[in-house]
Amino acid sequence: MLVRLSIRDIVLIDRLDLDLEAGLSVLTGETGAGKSILLDAFALALGARGDGSLVREGEPQGQVTAVFDLPLTHPAFKAAQAQDIVIDGDLILRRVQMADGRTRAFVNDQPVSAQALRAIAAELVEIHGQHDDRALVDPAMHRRVIDAFGGLDPQAAAVRKAYGDWRNAAAAVAAEQARIEKARADADYLRHAHAELKKLGPQPGEETDLANRRTSMMQAEKVTAEIRDANEIMNGDHSPTSLLAGAMRRLERRSAQAPTLIEPCVKAIDAALNALDIAAQTIDQALRDCKFDQREMEQVEERLFGLRAAGRKYSVPVDELAALANKYADDLAALDASEARLAALMKDQTRTRAAFETAAAALSEARRKAAAKLDKAVNAELAPLKLENALFSSQIDSDPKSAGPDGNDRVEFWVQTNPGTRPGPLMKVASGGELARFMLALKVVLADRGSAPTLVFDEIDTGVGGAVADAIGQRLLRLAGKVQVLAVTHAPQVAARAAGHFRIAKALADKGKRVATRVEPLATDARREEIARMLSGATVTDEARAAAGKLLAAG
Repeated sequence: MLVRLSIRDIVLIDRLDLDLEAGLSVLTGETGAGKSILLDAFALALGARGDGSLVREGEPQGQVTAVFDLPLTHPAFKAAQAQDIVIDGDLILRRVQMADGRTRAFVNDQPVSAQALRAIAAELVEIHGQHDDRALVDPAMHRRVIDAFGGLDPQAAAVRKAYGDWRNAAAAVAAEQARIEKARADADYLRHAHAELKKLGPQPGEETDLANRRTSMMQAEKVTAEIRDANEIMNGDHSPTSLLAGAMRRLERRSAQAPTLIEPCVKAIDAALNALDIAAQTIDQALRDCKFDQREMEQVEERLFGLRAAGRKYSVPVDELAALANKYADDLAALDASEARLAALMKDQTRTRAAFETAAAALSEARRKAAAKLDKAVNAELAPLKLENALFSSQIDSDPKSAGPDGNDRVEFWVQTNPGTRPGPLMKVASGGELARFMLALKVVLADRGSAPTLVFDEIDTGVGGAVADAIGQRLLRLAGKVQVLAVTHAPQVAARAAGHFRIAKALADKGKRVATRVEPLATDARREEIARMLSGATVTDEARAAAGKLLAAG
């Protein structure tokens, strides 16, 4: 429930701290004292649209804080946690209104958007008045009212799940059908590409291996060419070996003529020939050891060219050709198995649709039964509220062809305000005062079923006589036995039944320079005097005080 409302610098309110209790509390005061301002400020804390004109004249900003004491299982905590808000004890909503029109919103001192603030506040407070239609304008709310009244929320949740299962199954069928159609359109291409890649047989990492082999072989080719050149020099027609051997033979023939000169030369040439022979043998061995194979080189280059050509053709890196070949194989296999898979998916779609339709039909039937009980309960509350000629009814239009997550039903509350008149939607047929009383009747019936923990009624007793005002007071008191009720009222019959009574009045502030709205909790004597004022007007008589005492005693 709401335990504290603090307002700073909003219109005529400079500083206000209002502590509230459970049960029924009322706000009374002269017309223009500031009751509407207080409710506007409260609505601001609940996420209502901000306006710079709400800020008190001369101040840079205003602020409203609402503190709620709730059980940790309350849905508002779940809504807060969905916004990553830390929960530690009370739930505190705060709204800062800047004079330039900007606003800031906080929940437990964590910044949130106004939309998030409204989502959380919707679980906490409902404000109803002659001109407030938020709880009644949306037929989806009417459907939720019937579900809450009939205890059908678990059944409705099961229908939403069944609907989700069906739509997911239908989406899977559509996706599979689209995939099959695309695969069929591409089947010839897939078969050709798969056959080509299968014949090519690319392997991951093969391009790098081939490129490295080609580089090594190209280097080997250059080395082999140089060794061949060296071999040609050593063993070719112009080999130094044959020239040196010829020279040595000629010198040996002249050895007898000048042995001391020739023998050293012959020995030197012989040593050179031995060295050349060793060099020639080494070169021959190197040539035999060279493993370069021109055919292998051609094969490597041809393979590398083929892989790279395939990569360009299929617009993928060469290393991904193997994965692409596997994908094409999978697509072809999936195409072959697609009919069986599609049949299984369609069977699941049929099953989930049947489950949803069964659950939705059962929910429709349960809603009709709950609606009949709701209509009876609401109509029983109308006569004391001076709506004895009115008839409330819940119109349920079930259309399986328009089914959605909430089932087959569109629900709308209708009323017939007088016999012989045409019934119609509540929002269109009921006047402002009638609408407020219909809302009160609904809330009394629904007090312990899906209602917010705090209900605010703004002058719903305007324009009604004493008996009707008394009936409104009785029902507000009954309602307050289930939820916290705060009522702005001009009816003494309503005020007398409250557990807490606050009087709103204007007073001079800032040493008489400005007017401010003040809210004062009333004790027994002051409360009797206020109710007497409400009974008699400007001049409070002894008779009015006596009547006020009787009302308080009866309340």
